[in-house]
Amino acid sequence: MKPKSGDVVRVSTKEEVFEGILMPRPEILDKNVTVVKLFNGYNVGVDNKKIKKIELLKKYSPKIFSKSPLKKKKGLPNVTVLSTGGTISSKIDYKTGGVYADYTAEDFVEIYPGLADIANLKAKKIMSIMSEDMASKEWILIAKEVEKELNSGADGVVVTQGTDTLHFTSAALSFLLKDLSKPVILTASQRSIDRGSSDAHMNLVCAITSAAKFDAAEVMSCLHGTTNDDYCLLIRGTKVRKMHTTRRDAFRPINESPLAKVYENGKIKILNKNFKKRGESKTTAFGKFEKKVALVAVYPGMEPEIIDFYLKKGYKGLVLSATALGHVPTENSSSNLLPGIKKAISKGVNVVIASQTVYGRVHPYVYTNLRKLSIQLNCIFVEDTTPETAYIKLGFVLGQTNNHKKVKELMLSNLAGEITERSDDKSFLY
Repeated sequence: MKPKSGDVVRVSTKEEVFEGILMPRPEILDKNVTVVKLFNGYNVGVDNKKIKKIELLKKYSPKIFSKSPLKKKKGLPNVTVLSTGGTISSKIDYKTGGVYADYTAEDFVEIYPGLADIANLKAKKIMSIMSEDMASKEWILIAKEVEKELNSGADGVVVTQGTDTLHFTSAALSFLLKDLSKPVILTASQRSIDRGSSDAHMNLVCAITSAAKFDAAEVMSCLHGTTNDDYCLLIRGTKVRKMHTTRRDAFRPINESPLAKVYENGKIKILNKNFKKRGESKTTAFGKFEKKVALVAVYPGMEPEIIDFYLKKGYKGLVLSATALGHVPTENSSSNLLPGIKKAISKGVNVVIASQTVYGRVHPYVYTNLRKLSIQLNCIFVEDTTPETAYIKLGFVLGQTNNHKKVKELMLSNLAGEITERSDDKSFLY
């Protein structure tokens, strides 16, 4: 019997033998290649010319999940899982050979029944989008859904999304959610659920545990703290950043210690007591965010006309990801950014300075060139706020006011834990 897609097969070549699931050939792949999903979760393409034979080991038998309603258990807290897409919600895309966001939040419970023993779960799919396609429209939508759930009985909310821009989303929710009284936990996975090394299960368990039990009214990320399945880290939403492309412990705290370690068995170990406790206040989600804000990387030899580009496009705010303490080219006549920055500020554009070193903080006065930016031009130096969080914060602030004095006041105010009085040196080790 000729094997079909989904069947377990053994593919023999002169050099080696592959066993796994026969996959449909992606449309973008050469027609003379057979694709097999190995049992370790990885795909391998085999040149048809080298194949001696393909043996059928087991016919495809689709798994059927029963969509039974989730029943509430007395005494358990109520947690809502909002699914937005990303790798943690991914299945195989047979057209491209990659993965696409498809699992709903209900699927999480069906795949991992133990989640229902941690809390009474309500599952809701609010979008299906990869995180690199998210922007202010999606952040506001998520904030509105969180507001709705927290104000209608949820003891905590878990938001699942892709990893790539999770730190943008966590920062956005930190500013968009006013009077937060319960935990909002963002989680994701670096590796899709169909892979044996997936971090999805532990991340979900720890995130739901945190939403149910952790005594904090903060927006936080909850993902692997090490490459092994040791524990997850709860990191403040404005102080987290993705620091590796593929590692399971890619998310690290910046300039601040993690708030807690969360273990798969339900244990929570507090590491940093600087967080707002749970309360009873009604949460409100802001609905305005200024889209015309840019995050501009500063680099040697950059063209000053880059500033003019954003002015012509009508941008209202610029965050310069400057070097070290907040430097930009100022002396070299071909790269001097000062005239462009001066022009931008004269047109009412707010210019914010953050450091691309990520760790540490900017300083407006240490060097002469810094004083030119801060004193002469009135740029806003945002302490130890990361460039990404500064970008999100400026978009949020400009959504509320265009008054430069008020904008500067808010950008220098610690609204959601984005500015620490003293950076925690220990966080550099994380």
